[in-house]
Amino acid sequence: MNKKLIKTVSLALIASMGFIMAGCSGETAETAEGGFTTVTAGTLTMATNAYFPPYEYYEGNEIVGIDAEIAQAVADKLGLELVIEDVEFDSIIAGVQSGMYDIGCAGMTVTEERMQSVNFTTTYATGIQSIIVLEGSDITDLDSLIESGCMVGVQTGTTGDIYMTDEVGEDRMDRYNKGNDAVLALLNGVVGAVVIDNQPAQAFVAANDGLTILETPYTIEDYAMCVSKDNEELLAAINEALAELQADGTIDAIIETYIPSEG
Repeated sequence: MNKKLIKTVSLALIASMGFIMAGCSGETAETAEGGFTTVTAGTLTMATNAYFPPYEYYEGNEIVGIDAEIAQAVADKLGLELVIEDVEFDSIIAGVQSGMYDIGCAGMTVTEERMQSVNFTTTYATGIQSIIVLEGSDITDLDSLIESGCMVGVQTGTTGDIYMTDEVGEDRMDRYNKGNDAVLALLNGVVGAVVIDNQPAQAFVAANDGLTILETPYTIEDYAMCVSKDNEELLAAINEALAELQADGTIDAIIETYIPSEG
């Protein structure tokens, strides 16, 4: 992974501005030929947080990555133009739920809590939560992290945030809008560990000297796109597209591009 890419990225769009613009536009969902609706006719609008390599990140001014490519392949199957909106992670579900975006696609884990607000497509990738610490740290596993009493850095609204709040309590949580900011806090001694998905964790560790990932995974999760509960037709169309892309090897090829198989 390009080190400059991890450390130097464009600013994310401010989520609150997106909500204001949507509220003023008066725009309603448009029906596509397939019977499903999208926020804008002929367009699949995807909300993401583009600071989560290799699933989504900036390459120049363009958002690229596993999620971006899979979403593009789905949009192609549906005959739609893909538009990607970069927002804060914890605003994605609310934006999809309110009809601002058609889908949320951001290395998003399927959880019971999230399923109360949105529907999820079939899963297309697997993620692992990992713990990043400074090299030589006394924290060697989850138990020693819990017992250490140190602050834990996470990206706001992620499963790392959810799980670690349950493990160590609210008082020990230090939340950031971007995973990279949590890693910088670790490097500066503000937190004692960062909990984040394994693939971004590997990218951050490769880009910053003095960090290491604990060998024991924290938890294993399934990634999927979220869709409004009011848009069952779009959910069905995306699931059909994902099934075709899985069957013809497209999804595996995309993932292999960013996460080459070992051996």
